[in-house]
Amino acid sequence: MQLKIMMPKKKHLSASRAPLILFLCQMISALEVPLDLVQPPTITQQSPKDYIIDPRENIVIQCEAKGKPPPSFSWTRNGTHFDIDKDPLVTMKSGSGTLTVNIMSEGKAETYEGVYQCTARNERGAAISNNIVIRPSRSPLWTKEKLERITLRNGQSLVLPCRPPVGLPPPIIFWMDNSFQRLPQSERVSQGLNGDLYFSNVLPEDTREDYICYARFNHTQTIQQKQPISVKVISVDELNDTIAANLSDTEFYGAKSHRERPPTFLTPEGNASRKEELRGNVLSLECIAEGLPTPIIYWIKEDGTLPINRTFYRNFKKTLQIVQVTEADSGNYQCIAKNALGAIHHIISVTVKAAPYWIIAPQNLVLSPGEDGTLICRANGNPKPRISWLLNGVPIEIAPDDPSRKIDGDTIIFSNVQERSSAVYQCNASNEYGYLLANAFVNVLAEPPRILTSADTLYQVIANRPALLDCAFFGSPLPTIEWFKGAKGSALREDIYVLHENGTLEIPVAQKDSTGTYTCVARNKLGMAKNDIHLEIKDPTRIIKQPEYAVVQRGSTVSFECIVKHDHTLIPTVMWLKDHRELPSDGRFTVDKDHLVVADVNDDDGGTYTCVANTTLDNVSASAVLSVVDVPNPPFDLELTDQLDRSVQLSWTPGDDNNSPISKFIIEYEDAMHEPGLWHHQTEVPGAQTTAQLKLSPYVNYSFRVMAVNSLGRSLPSEASEQYLTKAAEPDKNPTAVEGLGSEPDNLVITWKPLNGFESNGPGLQYKVSWRQKDGDDEWTSMVVADVSKYIVSGTPTFVPYLIKVQALNDAGFAPEPAVVLGHSGEDLPMVAPGNVHVNVVNSTLAEVHWDPVPLKSIRGHLQGYRIYYWKAQSSSTRNRRHIEKKILTFQGSKTHGMLPGLEPFSHYTLNVRVVNGKGEGPASPDRVFNTPEGVPSAPSSLKIVNPTLDSLTLEWEPPSHPNGVLTEYTLKYQPINSTHELGPLVDLKIPANKTRWTLKNLNFSTRYKFYFYAQTAAGSGNQITEEAITTVDEGKMAMASRQVDIATQGWFIGLMCAVALLILILLIVCFIRRNKGGKYPVKEKEDAHADPEIQPMKEDDGTFGEYSDAEDHKPLKKGSRTPSDRTVKKEDSDDSLVDYGEGVNGQFNEDGSFIGQYSGKKEKEPAEGNESSEAPSPVNAMNSFV
Repeated sequence: MQLKIMMPKKKHLSASRAPLILFLCQMISALEVPLDLVQPPTITQQSPKDYIIDPRENIVIQCEAKGKPPPSFSWTRNGTHFDIDKDPLVTMKSGSGTLTVNIMSEGKAETYEGVYQCTARNERGAAISNNIVIRPSRSPLWTKEKLERITLRNGQSLVLPCRPPVGLPPPIIFWMDNSFQRLPQSERVSQGLNGDLYFSNVLPEDTREDYICYARFNHTQTIQQKQPISVKVISVDELNDTIAANLSDTEFYGAKSHRERPPTFLTPEGNASRKEELRGNVLSLECIAEGLPTPIIYWIKEDGTLPINRTFYRNFKKTLQIVQVTEADSGNYQCIAKNALGAIHHIISVTVKAAPYWIIAPQNLVLSPGEDGTLICRANGNPKPRISWLLNGVPIEIAPDDPSRKIDGDTIIFSNVQERSSAVYQCNASNEYGYLLANAFVNVLAEPPRILTSADTLYQVIANRPALLDCAFFGSPLPTIEWFKGAKGSALREDIYVLHENGTLEIPVAQKDSTGTYTCVARNKLGMAKNDIHLEIKDPTRIIKQPEYAVVQRGSTVSFECIVKHDHTLIPTVMWLKDHRELPSDGRFTVDKDHLVVADVNDDDGGTYTCVANTTLDNVSASAVLSVVDVPNPPFDLELTDQLDRSVQLSWTPGDDNNSPISKFIIEYEDAMHEPGLWHHQTEVPGAQTTAQLKLSPYVNYSFRVMAVNSLGRSLPSEASEQYLTKAAEPDKNPTAVEGLGSEPDNLVITWKPLNGFESNGPGLQYKVSWRQKDGDDEWTSMVVADVSKYIVSGTPTFVPYLIKVQALNDAGFAPEPAVVLGHSGEDLPMVAPGNVHVNVVNSTLAEVHWDPVPLKSIRGHLQGYRIYYWKAQSSSTRNRRHIEKKILTFQGSKTHGMLPGLEPFSHYTLNVRVVNGKGEGPASPDRVFNTPEGVPSAPSSLKIVNPTLDSLTLEWEPPSHPNGVLTEYTLKYQPINSTHELGPLVDLKIPANKTRWTLKNLNFSTRYKFYFYAQTAAGSGNQITEEAITTVDEGKMAMASRQVDIATQGWFIGLMCAVALLILILLIVCFIRRNKGGKYPVKEKEDAHADPEIQPMKEDDGTFGEYSDAEDHKPLKKGSRTPSDRTVKKEDSDDSLVDYGEGVNGQFNEDGSFIGQYSGKKEKEPAEGNESSEAPSPVNAMNSFV
């Protein structure tokens, strides 16, 4: 909400404006006399002292003044009265002294050249203007001249003179060609302050026909052109003998040698020079040197240092500039030119002079009759200026006397002034470099106080900033000022407030309680005046969330946030700037309440983004820098120099790094002769390097390209450089991977990896293949072959070592002597079998074989190892011979023994051993036969329980599939499992080995039994197999249970059963909860102490019972399950649960609570067991189970 205050006027003060307001208030209060009061004239506007005019336009000479009564104007020209009425071309503006000379219709500007001065006069005095020197601008043409072509040797120095025509003001000089393109400048080529073009040394590329100097005259907006200068740079090495004989040294520009030389100065001349400059101007010192290599310029000041903030280097440090020069900058400046061959120096003695400048300029003086006052005119300069006074434009020495006035050098003292003392005084301070002229009036008035500030002005100020309450006043004598706060407040004291001489009241730190009405009272002896001022204090505007520095990749989107908090009575406006200018008018820039979003960022979007929040009282801003980064732009301007047979220097110009510094450059090459279009890695150089010395191979047509790399990736490749074909040379290297291996018993195949085209170093690539027997005295046999990779030597003895070497050669010569490689002629199958083969049987499944090695000569090849063939030929148990598939084990190298694992116990094995080389296997050794001892048998193949009766069960089984010996007997162990899951006594029964069926009698009816069954050989017991079965139910008990069911037809029994069913339901829920908590049945603890016989066999004679575990209630007992090899019963195979026993069983209870019926372990039904039922037990049976 914007607060509107209905006041006549209001003012807003900010901290940034306060010093300016204070300064203005002080100046105005000291000088300003209200225009309704009588006062002498004051010059308010005039033309500059040195006034250069455009001769094509009318001449306007300004002279404005104020006073009461309004002043009249007159002019002098060249010291005499200028009668404007007599010149029809000259008019004076009404109410003003400004002159207009109408030269556009007729007349010439030169007619009105001269020195003009304006006088403004009224009854209280006369004010005069500066001497205004009128000169028309001039832009003369170059004088015609015939310029000869300049011919000079490479490396000489050259100065192309410009010598522009003298103009007014002096022209701006620059050099261009015929296409109006500026000529490039550098440390080697530069333009001097006088406009000449200096070459420290010339190069062939400096040859051109159009070196043109241009002079631009800004005042008339014209450009003048010098005749083109032609320069030809030649190299003496390029001249043939005929031209060299016909040219004399005088035909060349200058006579200096083109060889390297130390520096000498082209300008200034000699070892020392002088320079004079005026205070406040720009001091420019120049040193330009020639030499080869190009000299570098350095600057120092003797006995002092160069001013840091005012010193600048221009023109590649050849020009030293000091701005706002002062007398302290006088002294000796030394420029030093240096190159690799030496250094020279030049001393410039600088003297700073000064035109007059004010120390105290005279100010207008307002006095009341009888008062005293002074006018002070104090100036300085070098040399010291002379001070002179004028009265109303007339030298004070010839002006009428005034008894109230006394002159004392640069001061005029007034005492007891009267109204007739009013006048305008002029102070003139002059020396040989210029003058100062100031008008100051003395106005004698008697006026009561008046306050010039508007009444009831409202000031609004931001809290914690200074508040400046203006009270501009006037009166003569000078009034005194007092400030009051509130209707009944006392005068404000200066210990809290600051009372300025111009009447302004300053509150150094305005607070909320500073709000209120302030009264300004002005008094002198003639009266009193007062004014009310109103002050309101506002909360400052703050940016509570500033934009943050961002680095984004080109093409992405960036957002800057700016959240502003402000006084509720002020309405802020938020704007965004980019680099202190308005945002581009681009749809990619979106500004909402608190955000600036830039989409699809490009390189031009990088810069400083500023959020500016403005109110009528204050403004705040916050900035953030956006850096747009991307992979670098590709390098360009690739150049090859220093081209040698085996090296070349490559230089390039880096592309834009896109705000991410270049870390390295990657250089690649293309061999246009051997692999056109395929680029290879050459080298890498650091990112600060732009040249690289590249090693080259002979006979390659090189092209190079460069890629720049920064943190964001690799640039596109540069354009390819020019091609460079290196000279052919002999190969630097020989082929690699040289091998000698025979493919047949009577040959030697020599192979190698050939050189590629890049490595050939020249045309006509061939290979010299050499060989000889290693252990013989034969000379080397050599053969030169074409560019192939194989050579076959025929008719060699079998597997003989050869020394081999392969040397590359081309049309230019041979490669270095190659290394000698050992090879062998072709292999043949071994001739001899291993001898003395014998076998040591370690156990029933492992045997160790030993043999004697075959002599190396009999191997006839590279020994690969020994191979054992072994097979099971006959079973010792059945003595039935049958063929078994042969197995093979290979032992690498020269081993003479090996182990045969995985043998079958109680078996008859046969083996032989063969030696193996690169060609194949040799003959087999004589067969060796060995037998493995007996082992423990595997578990019986199956176990079934058939024909269950009330007291018997019949077991049928199949023998072990792997008896691993002669079976001696079977062992059967069994034990009952009662209704509480406890294991009964264990019965151990031995069964002859020839049996496959056994019937157990005198068992308990309706009882579950668990059986453990395994076979035995002489080596011990084998793995066991387990099974469970249940004897059948007594039919008499079944009939009794049926009669009990008839009771259920009685009504009383139905109610009883409902109660029992509810109790059963509660008990089942309790059991279910306990089981889900992972608890064990009570027998579990006993089972842990007395494990079942598979884990811890029970003593057969102690008559104790084990317990049956239910550790995993949800795993059914599986028929025919096996036990581990250690004859233990796994818990997962024997565990069962009460729930399992109760579900899906046609089981019932007797009156005494004993369990009758078949025991079920939730296993799958089989045809042999048809007595199982999925019926749920009746309520009667359930009740009996809990009696």
